[in-house]
Amino acid sequence: MSTRDPSTAGTTPSSPLGALLARVPVAVLDGALATELERRGADLRDPLWSAKELIEAPDRIREVHLDYFRAGADVASTATYQATFEGFARRGVGADEANRLMHAAVAIARAARDEFWADPAARAGRERPLIAASIGPYGAMLGDGSEYRGGYGLDRAALRAFHRPRLATLARSGADLLGFETVPSLEEALALAEALAEWPTLTAWLSFSCRDGAHTAEGQPVAAAAAALEACPQIVAIGVNCTAPRHLPELLGRMAAATDKPLIAYPNSGEHYDAGAKCWQGTADGAGFARAAAEWYRAGARVIGGCCRTGPAQIRAIRAWVDALDR
Repeated sequence: MSTRDPSTAGTTPSSPLGALLARVPVAVLDGALATELERRGADLRDPLWSAKELIEAPDRIREVHLDYFRAGADVASTATYQATFEGFARRGVGADEANRLMHAAVAIARAARDEFWADPAARAGRERPLIAASIGPYGAMLGDGSEYRGGYGLDRAALRAFHRPRLATLARSGADLLGFETVPSLEEALALAEALAEWPTLTAWLSFSCRDGAHTAEGQPVAAAAAALEACPQIVAIGVNCTAPRHLPELLGRMAAATDKPLIAYPNSGEHYDAGAKCWQGTADGAGFARAAAEWYRAGARVIGGCCRTGPAQIRAIRAWVDALDR
C-alpha cells in the first residue's frame, strides 16, 4: 500500500468527495472556523463555541465561509462541530430549536457557496465546492479539551448512542457529506462508523487528533486505527486534524502504509490548546504552510487544509500550490 501514487489511488467516485478527487490532484479544505470568528470579533467563551454564532451572528459565519471559498477552498465545514442536543439544552435551547439550528448551519454554508458560485470570475477554473457537516467527538461536547486526550470511560455502545441523534439530524440537512473531526480514539472512530451505517447512502471522512507522529490522542497506533477503518465503505477518507504540523509527515506515512483510502490533513497552526485557560499558547508554525502541504501530499494526503488558528491566508497559499501542481 505504501507504494501507491497519491494522485490516483484510493478515490471513491460514488461519493461526492471521491468524485471530486477523481477530477483534481488535491481537494483544498477550508481553515479554522471558530478561531477565525474570534479574529473577527466573536466572543466564543461559551460551551457551544462556534455554534454560539448560529444563535447570535449567523451572517458572520456566512462571511467566513465565503472568504474561504474565495481563498480557494473546495470543501467547507459547517459550524456544527460543537453543536449537540446536550450542549444546546445546557443553553436552554430545546430539541426542536437545536435541530433547526443544525440545519441552519448547513444552509448558511450552502448560501455562501451559492454566492461564491454566482460570480463567474471568482469560480473560473474551480470545482463547485462541497459542504461537509462537521461532527465533533464526545469530548467536544464536554468542552474540557478531552478531544485531545480521549479516555472518556464510555464503551462503544454509549458513544454510538451519543452520536446518533446528531447524525440523524445532519443526515437530513442537505450537506454533501459529513466530517468526523478531532476523534481521539479508535473506539470512538468505530462507534461513528457503526452509527453511520444506519444511513447507507451517506459518506464521511474521519480525522484523528494525535499526540505525536505515531499515535492517536488516546494512544492507539495510528496505523492500526487506519487499518481498522479500511473495511468501512462509508468512511471515504481518513487522516489527521488539529495536530501540530510537524507530526503530519510521519502520521500520514504510517496511515498510507495501512490503507488505500484517500488521506486528509488539516493540522492546527502548531500552537497548543490550554483547556483550563481556554486559549491557545505557543508559537504558530504557519509561515511555510504551503511548503508543508507539498510534503503532506508526498506522504499521501489528497485533501489538505487547516484547523485551529489557521485562516484564509493559509488556504490561499495552499490553493496557489495546488493550482501550480495541476499545471
